[in-house]
Amino acid sequence: MRYFSITNRESLTGNMNDLATFIARAEALLARVESLLPPAPVAIDWKAHAFRWRTRNSHGYLEAVKHPHKIRLADLQGVDEQKARIERNTRQFVEGRTANNVLLTGARGTGKSSLIKGVLGKFAAKGLRLIEVDKSDLVHLPDIVELIAPRAERFIIFCDDLSFEASEPGYKALKSILDGSIAGTPDNVLIYATSNRRHLMPEYMAENLEAQRVGDEIHPGETVEEKISLSDRFGLWLSFYPFDQDHYLAICTHWLRQLGVDEGAALAARQEALRWSLERGSRSGRAAWQFARDYAGRMAPGK
Repeated sequence: MRYFSITNRESLTGNMNDLATFIARAEALLARVESLLPPAPVAIDWKAHAFRWRTRNSHGYLEAVKHPHKIRLADLQGVDEQKARIERNTRQFVEGRTANNVLLTGARGTGKSSLIKGVLGKFAAKGLRLIEVDKSDLVHLPDIVELIAPRAERFIIFCDDLSFEASEPGYKALKSILDGSIAGTPDNVLIYATSNRRHLMPEYMAENLEAQRVGDEIHPGETVEEKISLSDRFGLWLSFYPFDQDHYLAICTHWLRQLGVDEGAALAARQEALRWSLERGSRSGRAAWQFARDYAGRMAPGK
């Protein structure tokens, strides 16, 4: 009896070890399967004014931005013409009239992204919403559009600092959404994009060799035509240029006032502002804002 008892205990222990191994392997398998499944639907806070498109396990979802960067259009100096045109286009859109997708290109730090954030602040109370989408997530544009199409709000899809190679999947997705898909874009969706490149893609010297002369006319080659075709799909182009010294100093003075520096000290800071721009190698609105923050912080009384 003692022999059989020991044998039974050994058999039971072996079975329990086999069961534990099986459970561990099953849990590992389930974990791998779950990683391939789409995440559970995320509740969207539609009361928010700004959103980001996020991806997890190759699946996307809309995330509300709790603390959006608030910029007043009145604080953007030196870009009055661009400001007026994007404000007019956005007002038409918010009021349900026809409007264009917008491409903002040009010098860095001159207010391209800030203008887009500024129109959100101006028109959010009238139903405007902003969705920021990274370049790597542009392949999800059809899903984003499908998600927001039934909504009553007006959505601007914001693509910042775009630059493509022709082979990138986001390039083709953006072209299709702008103009070229069999499905029309809903009336409550526009795309506003910024880029330092006029045609959103690198341009090479060799591409000029593809140009052909027909009579007195020069016709670009196919490579150039393909690159131009993307920017052509934006109805409104806004160009930004480096500021001259007077514009740069005016922006510095404006921000110093906004940050609480008195008039006399703001005017006395002009030489320091110029040195700051020389050190940075840039006379831009961004450089002016950064100088003003530095100067106002140094002048403020310690706590």
